[in-house]
Amino acid sequence: MAEKSTTGLTEAESKEFHGIFMASMTLWFGLVVLAHILSWLYRPWL
Repeated sequence: MAEKSTTGLTEAESKEFHGIFMASMTLWFGLVVLAHILSWLYRPWL
């Protein structure tokens, strides 16, 4: 049986979760940057 940590996940499950989390966070930040660029082009605030 695989050893589980305090989170209840095995090391392989933790690595899989981390990969999914990092990919979704990267996509989210990309969308945020795109939204800021589009709003800047529409109405500059500086």
